[in-house]
Amino acid sequence: MTKAKGPSFNVAFRRRREKKTDYSKRLAFVKSGLPRLVVRKTNKQVIVQFFEFRPTGDVCIASVDAARLKKIAGWEMKCNSWSAYLAALLAGKEASKKGVKKFVLDIGMQTPTKGSVVFAALKGAIDAGLETNFDEGVVPSKKLEEIPAKYKSAFEEAKGKISKLN
Repeated sequence: MTKAKGPSFNVAFRRRREKKTDYSKRLAFVKSGLPRLVVRKTNKQVIVQFFEFRPTGDVCIASVDAARLKKIAGWEMKCNSWSAYLAALLAGKEASKKGVKKFVLDIGMQTPTKGSVVFAALKGAIDAGLETNFDEGVVPSKKLEEIPAKYKSAFEEAKGKISKLN
């Protein structure tokens, strides 16, 4: 069967066809007027960024990935809930220095699952002193406390280093 042709056929935007952008969600974020906490999980790391909308294009306020987390806090692990928490804690500290007080969570096309990596990042940003509306039931508070013994001291040390940053 061939693809539809003709004047009545509408082609969706490229990023929508590629399943990268949900434009109705994006419009809601832009209308809120608040900076977005963007959490992206790749196969190798978690990337946490704060973006602010501008008519000329989005501006990145703060960005933290696994390499930066290792350099600043000495945290080796790259793609799990604890890494997402620490990355968001660091990004939240940097964003608060630049005047961010409230934000909205942008998880993109990821499925929101209770206790997932994106909600661990949300918890990190909230612990950094930022505010947002969220449901306490989705935040993985128990999972963050159940860190394996061999990583617990490294996690506490990294969290302490990030908390001491001005």
